[in-house]
Amino acid sequence: MGSELFKIDGLSGFIALFVGIFTLLTVIYSFGFMRGRKGLWRYYLYIALTMISSIGAVFSNNLILFIVFWGFLGLLLYLLINFGKKERTTYTAKKAFIIIGGTDAFMLLGIALVWLISGSFDMTKIDIALDNRFSIMAYLCLAAGAFAKAGAMPFHTWVPDTSEDAPTPVAAFLPASLDKLLGIYFLVRISMDVFKMNLGMNVFLMALGSFTIVAAVMMALVQHDMKRLLGYHAVSQVGYMVLGIGTGNPIGIAGGLFHMLNNTIYKSCLFLGGGIVEKKTGTTNLEKLGGLAKIMPITFITFLIASLAISGVPPFNGFVSKWMVYQGIIDTAKSGGSLWIIWLVAAMFGSALTLASFMKLTHTIFLGQRSRDLPRLKNEPLGSQSAMLIPAVVLALLCAIFGIFAYRIPLGLFIVPSLGSSISITGVWNPGLATILIVAGILIGVAIYLLGTVSKTRTTEIFVGGETLRDVPEMRISGTEFYDTIQNIGILKFFYKLAERKFFDIYEVGTKITFAFNRMLRYIHNGVLPTYLAWCMLGMAVLFYILLK
Repeated sequence: MGSELFKIDGLSGFIALFVGIFTLLTVIYSFGFMRGRKGLWRYYLYIALTMISSIGAVFSNNLILFIVFWGFLGLLLYLLINFGKKERTTYTAKKAFIIIGGTDAFMLLGIALVWLISGSFDMTKIDIALDNRFSIMAYLCLAAGAFAKAGAMPFHTWVPDTSEDAPTPVAAFLPASLDKLLGIYFLVRISMDVFKMNLGMNVFLMALGSFTIVAAVMMALVQHDMKRLLGYHAVSQVGYMVLGIGTGNPIGIAGGLFHMLNNTIYKSCLFLGGGIVEKKTGTTNLEKLGGLAKIMPITFITFLIASLAISGVPPFNGFVSKWMVYQGIIDTAKSGGSLWIIWLVAAMFGSALTLASFMKLTHTIFLGQRSRDLPRLKNEPLGSQSAMLIPAVVLALLCAIFGIFAYRIPLGLFIVPSLGSSISITGVWNPGLATILIVAGILIGVAIYLLGTVSKTRTTEIFVGGETLRDVPEMRISGTEFYDTIQNIGILKFFYKLAERKFFDIYEVGTKITFAFNRMLRYIHNGVLPTYLAWCMLGMAVLFYILLK
């Protein structure tokens, strides 16, 4: 295991462990969700190959071997997305493949530059300072691949599309879990082992992370499709990971890694819970959902726990990792400057908007009045579909366990050993005491509620402004419209309209530029020999200028 091709250390070992765990949970869930579809042997084969390639990538110490596994994962992503049933599935698969494949080309260029600078492909033997344009270019090329895989901006647009159009277990398995693990793993690996980071590059990472947090969560607020909304949150959460790594200090990097792990847990739980809703109702359109908590209580509880975790509500795991990222940001103030205030405000603002977004989502799906578009539904799925509940329950429990026992289990067993350094977690946060106080508060609230039900109360029809919902169903209030008014606020309206036109979609913009360039080439190549000779002479002149400069 100490060979030049493969290396197992604390970081790669814990990533590989959770790759295996999420693969197992995905397979169990797929027994219920994918039941009855054609070609399932190929589906499970692709899942197995994805796990093998992922473990091969994290254990690879040779950059050439690493890029082979990494590139194979892009092909498997394309094949798995194509198991979706929607009309756009083929387009979405192609889009994801091109974005991932395009950044793979950048990674190849980065690997070539690394070899040119260091003369080695062995990551344990490379130590490059970011002190010249070639080393900076090499780092950015490699980081581009990590950003695209994890779903950070500007290479993020394949994630919401995949979340919406791919089968739910695929969305939970790849953009929600494995791709986050692999992308952030590689970013940490090159930032800690391959390159010597400097202040400028750390600031770049923190700026990118902060922008990703706020921009993606603003897009999530106005979505009307459940899976697409979750997809934008999968992008937003990457921002915290990049921001934590960008701090460059142990507490921030540990927080970024811990948030990577936490995100895979609660984001997968949210997708799996959403998949159960989709399987039960046949839709992911939020306008057609509502009032499902009574007939799907287990799904509702797991979804609620994961929603609180992603929003950073204690005592769940998302709070602890965000707390550590905040501490890492504040620690950067020791090196001078005041930019840390911007990063901290962006991170906390993003967390508040995440909570608001999941209040909308949870209300729209599980609370409120049930939509008349829904058929008569039976209670929680039984039989073969009960397999879909097991992974969701396991992940919801992990959200609580990794929050309450954060210092002992995830940090003590996985995160701190993977960094090989001692980390001081400051601040007055005691998860055990906080959990006891929160549980006590809930019990007091339940007692007050029960006391209030002792006396007889008058029961009436649900009404809005005097009209009963039974007689005037169109008066039903759905959480779908929550926060839609922000689309009409000043400059936000302008940016939302640009987003609707795919102005920020690197795939769409790149496609338009490519087609425009092709049209220009077709116009230039008109079959006239003197024109061809003129272009040849111009090309030679440019080439000579570059070589002789």
